[in-house]
Amino acid sequence: MHTTHLNSTFAALADPTRRAILARLTLGEATVNELAEPFDMSQPAISKHLKVLEKAGLVSRGRDAQKRPVRLEAQPLAEATEWLNVYRRFWEERFDQLDHVLAELKRKDDPK
Repeated sequence: MHTTHLNSTFAALADPTRRAILARLTLGEATVNELAEPFDMSQPAISKHLKVLEKAGLVSRGRDAQKRPVRLEAQPLAEATEWLNVYRRFWEERFDQLDHVLAELKRKDDPK
């Protein structure tokens, strides 16, 4: 994944309102007004959050008569997950090593 794209994905995910918007969009597309409902903020404020998400490629806006439904675009999340998996594997290996050390210490401490 290109560093700039990864940076914009994580920058967009840094805000809890934007993460909540993405979580809502996992249920299906929604209008800006529908996305604004659970938040104590104006529709223009939600629109600003949507622009950040759109710039990061995490959402897209369609055209459906008078409505412009917003939909989740999950590919950048998949790419971020792929990048994070390197570190998940790193920590899993460390935890496995720790398990072996603890098992060895327990074996030495157990009286027989």
